[in-house]
Amino acid sequence: MPKRPNPYREHLDPNAANYAVLTPTDFLHWAAEAYPRRTALIHGDIRQDWGQLQHVCQQVAAGLQKHDIGVGDTVAVMLPNTPAMIYAHFAVPMTGAVLNCINTRLDPATVAYILRHSESKLFFYDAEYDAVVLSALQQISEQANPVLPLCIRVLDPVYVEEKAALGQSLELSPLDEEAAEPRSKSLSIQQAIDGQSNMASNLQALTQARIEDFDRWLSKASAQAFLSSPPELETDAIGLNYTSGTTGHPKGVVVHHRGAYLNALSNVLAWSMPRHPVYLWTLPMFHCNGWCFPWTIAALAGVNVCLRKVDPALIFRLIREHRVSHYCGAPIVHAMLINAPASLRAGIDHRVACMVAGAAPPAAMIAGMEAMGFDLTHVYGLTEVYGPASVCAKQDDWAALSLEDRAERNARQGLRYPLQAGLDVMDPETMQAVPRDGEHMGEVMFRGNIVMKGYLKDPEATKKAFAGGWFHTGDLAVVDASGYVRLKDRAKDIIISGGENISSIEIEDALYRHPAVMACAVVAKPDPKWGETPLAFVELKPGFDLQAQALIDHCRGLLAGFKCPREVRFVDLPKTSTGKIQKHLLRAQAKSASAIA
Repeated sequence: MPKRPNPYREHLDPNAANYAVLTPTDFLHWAAEAYPRRTALIHGDIRQDWGQLQHVCQQVAAGLQKHDIGVGDTVAVMLPNTPAMIYAHFAVPMTGAVLNCINTRLDPATVAYILRHSESKLFFYDAEYDAVVLSALQQISEQANPVLPLCIRVLDPVYVEEKAALGQSLELSPLDEEAAEPRSKSLSIQQAIDGQSNMASNLQALTQARIEDFDRWLSKASAQAFLSSPPELETDAIGLNYTSGTTGHPKGVVVHHRGAYLNALSNVLAWSMPRHPVYLWTLPMFHCNGWCFPWTIAALAGVNVCLRKVDPALIFRLIREHRVSHYCGAPIVHAMLINAPASLRAGIDHRVACMVAGAAPPAAMIAGMEAMGFDLTHVYGLTEVYGPASVCAKQDDWAALSLEDRAERNARQGLRYPLQAGLDVMDPETMQAVPRDGEHMGEVMFRGNIVMKGYLKDPEATKKAFAGGWFHTGDLAVVDASGYVRLKDRAKDIIISGGENISSIEIEDALYRHPAVMACAVVAKPDPKWGETPLAFVELKPGFDLQAQALIDHCRGLLAGFKCPREVRFVDLPKTSTGKIQKHLLRAQAKSASAIA
């Protein structure tokens, strides 16, 4: 059919008067304009309103610009849920740079890889992670042609108080470059940290990196000197988040301003959030930029209640004192609250909305939440789709159902997020949707504005992920008659433990490095606390006799602690005629949440 003329496209092109690039940093400026004196941030004794928060973010951005940080640069952060992490989510993209949030639980080798692969020019990190960060910097400095980022060490007052109570000092002395003597390079990481009086010079000599104190660094910058640098295109990168790969190194997921803006608003719509919510940061902000909630809370001029670590007593106290209205987390967070002493919940008399992802909430969790007056919403997503990208939208008639029936319905991954263009389950070969019968399985796929740009420096993986014009999640699912998606298996063999993604293949690689291991397979085992934990099935070489703990200890020498198997079973592994290990049989033995029903 010939193309018809369209008069609504003639002389009506976008222009500066009717088009502006979407970026979630605008939410900060709006909140500061509309509610400059409303509380924006609470952390220990710290209180900041939206006007003050905007000022500090502009000051941080100006500091970055003094170091020539701008478009195309990467700024890494390894921070807990503290004010500095919130500053970074606005200040870094305000300069045009890309924010690289690093998981605070990673091992030094992985942190070193991420810093190098991302080419991070500046690195904010919390003093709690001194040993890991410094070991990572040392590893980089020992490689050929090392390029080390400028490191800004953040001393969180809450952490300082905790250490002071133990008689420990964390202060970083001003750097005296002449004090860095060659002999200091023989220091161990711990010796460098323990040598408080000359810690800065010790660390500089040990790692060849320059390390500055955040407060002193910030004092040299002026918010008035900040030069606004909005993105040229909505699809310019705003964030870089590394996700667990099934083989080799983690992949760098690049997300853009438009997607972050839209998903921040999708959170509002999917969760029916009101103006001025009080949001408790139980979810790590390093996870998919906190599922875009730093920007969501700014859009609603809400309150960010920071939380350094997950502790039931502290969580209940903060909920009670600040009348927290919303929080997110992995199943382990909700389970900890349900199982905490009832006395901790005393005095909480208001409704709390909570969001769970990572594993379907069981009936016991839903009942426990209801008993506390907490309303649970189940979402599903991946790093590649900015965190939550589907929601198990509750229907009015569910309220009349039994607890078991409500749990069964709420266990589904549900429907697409409001501003996500498409979610479907399709045959990856034909790219045809599976029947809506709850039986035929296909691959979960997304498309739309809230899908990553691609994987950094990995065009082949990007091309594969976007085959057929959809993002392929690697997760297998069915669709029921009501159109709700239900996961049935994780094709990527990712184990979700305490909200963390763990590659089973990475664990298998570690196991294979033990001389007694002939073959192995790792699957997810349901766990009431962590959701899932790694379970290793191992077949030993003839003539070897080994205890399970020996293999677990072996893994601890190669992997971060949370990645190590919690249980090892010695078996004759089931295999196909071609020698392929039949993991589905092992999942059934483990009664894994990812076993095919």
